[in-house]
Amino acid sequence: MPTLTPLVIAAAIKGFELQKLELDGKIAELRALLPGAKPLAAAQVSPANAPPAKKKRSMSAAGRKAIALGQQKRWAAKKLKVPPVVNNRGRMTPKKLKAIRAAQKKRWDLYYQTHPRPGAKKPLTRTARA
Repeated sequence: MPTLTPLVIAAAIKGFELQKLELDGKIAELRALLPGAKPLAAAQVSPANAPPAKKKRSMSAAGRKAIALGQQKRWAAKKLKVPPVVNNRGRMTPKKLKAIRAAQKKRWDLYYQTHPRPGAKKPLTRTARA
């Protein structure tokens, strides 16, 4: 036979008490069917035999205040850390735009050293008259 620990015994007692409550309810229903019996009063379960109702857990005012203060502290710390602006829409910063303009100007200057500018007047060359 397995050893009976206090935990096993307590679980067995609870199980048997629940079975007893069910049987008491069924007995009360059958008694109500007998002639001359009193009407069934909600299975006639006595409050002493009823399983204990679960107590609603509540928090004290001090506990709520502590949680609120902690949350406010976390939000304040998060607001201080402003993330850098992510440039993901193809917009250029002024620094990058200036660098691109300078590089483009340099490339065009090299090009125009060997090619005449379109629409530019040709330099006048004087020819000697005889």
